[in-house]
Amino acid sequence: MITGITLTNLKCFAQQNVPLGALTLLTGINGTGKSTVIQSLLLLRQSWLRELLPKGALALNGELVEMGTGRDALYEGAAKDEIGIGLQWDDSKAKWFFNVSPELDVLTMKSDPIPEQAYQQSPFRDGFQYLTAERIGPRVAFPTSTHAVREQRQLGRSGEYAAHYLAIFGTEKVQLPALIREDAASSSLLNQVEAWLSVVSPGTQLRIQEFANLNLAELRYAFSGGDVASRSYRSTNVGFGLTYALPILVAVLGARPGSLVIIENPEAHLHPRGQEALGEFLVRAAKEGVQVVVETHSDHVLNGVRLAIAKKLIQPELVRTHFFHRRAGEGARGMVSPQIDADGRLSDWPRDFFDQWDRSLEELLSINEATR
Repeated sequence: MITGITLTNLKCFAQQNVPLGALTLLTGINGTGKSTVIQSLLLLRQSWLRELLPKGALALNGELVEMGTGRDALYEGAAKDEIGIGLQWDDSKAKWFFNVSPELDVLTMKSDPIPEQAYQQSPFRDGFQYLTAERIGPRVAFPTSTHAVREQRQLGRSGEYAAHYLAIFGTEKVQLPALIREDAASSSLLNQVEAWLSVVSPGTQLRIQEFANLNLAELRYAFSGGDVASRSYRSTNVGFGLTYALPILVAVLGARPGSLVIIENPEAHLHPRGQEALGEFLVRAAKEGVQVVVETHSDHVLNGVRLAIAKKLIQPELVRTHFFHRRAGEGARGMVSPQIDADGRLSDWPRDFFDQWDRSLEELLSINEATR
């Protein structure tokens, strides 16, 4: 498991250490560095996949992240034209430093060679999934990929292969006991995905058909109530929430202990009840040894995590919460890390940390008082 990330001169950070837990929530004001933390892992992985990183090069653009040129990657106030990304694991660490050429998008390493065993750790090994905030929405048909799905067991960064993944691996058994719902028809991946989707929209059933000759898969939804089931509907006629949540459920339920799953904005298009359920869902995955890193703006996801901790589903020290902000009077970014205790209580509530409801309510009461 990755226990920490150290960033040097990368985008908005001059120097920042970010501890990671089994589940890590990255929260905060827009444009304060949450995505940069995630992108540091993506830069390393895509450079490793292209066989560049072990040879001393970092690819700023690729299938996982497109950062631009060295000028885009370098911290604006950097004293040296170099960036660094360090990773700490349970029993080892490694740090990569790269020279920055403003116009180039492949950077050369200036640090000593990294030991080969570092590349046997996460995020370089199998079991990696990344889902961007801009996931694929409802479609009449979804793309398929023999290479990505059958050979690499990937869903695509936008979750575009989730339907194809279920068509191929839907009969496999879920390997994470804490996530298996007893109200599902079986412990198969497909049935467990349906059961968790039913938390968002009761009675949800999936109908998936692969058209191999067209490199397409059709995804349809049906809904049951008791012994009665509706006809199936195109995903385009059901709304965004279910299709947007589907890749998240597939990525996590299809994971194995030791996997790394990175998700941006899991709450998108979901009712608050579904967002809260996702919080508990992610806690259950972390309990089973799947490392989960989440960027979120949802207090409902946070509260789902807090409730899960209060229910004793996971030890609180396995969960990390980081709030990114701009320091008062400065352009520099800062990070505060509220701790969640065993009762689900937070140690700190910095300004703008999921406090907008309270602030809006106070303003509303003040306006009403003033108009009396």
